[in-house]
Amino acid sequence: MLQAININQFYDSSHCLKDLSFSIADKQCLAVLGLNGAGKTTLLRCLAGLTPPLEGQITAPEDTIAYAAHADGLKAQLSVAENLAFWAAVFESDPDSAVENAIAAFDLQALRDRRAGALSAGQKRRLSLARMVVTGRPIWVMDEPTVSLDVENVARFARAVEAHLAKGGSALIATHIDLGLPTARILDI
Repeated sequence: MLQAININQFYDSSHCLKDLSFSIADKQCLAVLGLNGAGKTTLLRCLAGLTPPLEGQITAPEDTIAYAAHADGLKAQLSVAENLAFWAAVFESDPDSAVENAIAAFDLQALRDRRAGALSAGQKRRLSLARMVVTGRPIWVMDEPTVSLDVENVARFARAVEAHLAKGGSALIATHIDLGLPTARILDI
């Protein structure tokens, strides 16, 4: 379980996040909504351990969170399959099955040998999201993951999240759109 208790964060002496508390259990998804500048990215960076909150507490079992930020985290010179194998090695996942599962989940079969630098923006986003599958981590924290995705691939993303939840995982997703995840709880900041 991921739990946040009374999280406070400030920018230039004004609150960005104020007394924010929530929890996410196994098989749950929390969609974080809010205006631009409301603190969605700040919250996700706090959860990922990149920016500790100024006040409050975040708890999760060690090595359970995988974070997908705005940046794609791809190596342009590596192929789709090589990028996924790289991230599988970083997260000490079984590279063969993890890579194949990720390629299937995000329909990257036809692109597996193409260099990441030669992909379209939407293809890069799919590859970036496929990294979540290879992490083997049960808690996915994602910042606006559907940017650059067409309608078909937003639906594909939703199916990948649903499959992750069905296996006992959880997800916290900052978004501005309906992700097509009817069981997702909403946290409006």
